[in-house]
Amino acid sequence: MDKAKASLDIITNALPLVPFDGWTMKTLGQAAIAGGYKKTDVVRVFSGGAIDAVDAYSRLCDQQMIEALSNYHLDNMKIRQRITSAVRLRLELQNNNREAVRRAVAMHSIPLYAHRGLKALYGTVDNIWYAIGDNSTDFNFYSKRLTLAAIYSATLRMWLDDNSPGNDATWQFLDRRIEEVMKFEKAKQKVKSWFGKIKFS
Repeated sequence: MDKAKASLDIITNALPLVPFDGWTMKTLGQAAIAGGYKKTDVVRVFSGGAIDAVDAYSRLCDQQMIEALSNYHLDNMKIRQRITSAVRLRLELQNNNREAVRRAVAMHSIPLYAHRGLKALYGTVDNIWYAIGDNSTDFNFYSKRLTLAAIYSATLRMWLDDNSPGNDATWQFLDRRIEEVMKFEKAKQKVKSWFGKIKFS
């Protein structure tokens, strides 16, 4: 059995079921049967339980975002436009699976799985930075990811409960968060410039 393919097939068939029964082994078992597998195959594919499926779903969403971003002319965009496009894509691609995303977030919030939630979040922001062309290796590597993690998490929470037309409220929220960060970065650069001009004797 190709476990990678089986994982994709089971998750795909599970998404319509998750809003009703959550990310559970029962749900995954039903999804496996719907995908032409045995119920027992679920344990072979997700040996760590349903949380393994949630993590795999997060990685799948990241991969779909990366593939969709490849159709964008990122080289012609400013950094804030790239970030906005990536975050929007990551969420918009799951518009039809919003309840499954909510259930995944809830599962990652359980204390027992909180470390896996953080790992999934890091994976997403890391994928975003690499996808938009960031190759930094210095301290900025970590600061950029921490900053984006805060922006993405807040935007995700907003999106989950957004009933505005076209999710406009979420995208305006995202724009404001990025604008705040950009202003802070500009101010920080000015301070560095000022101190660089001071001569200490």
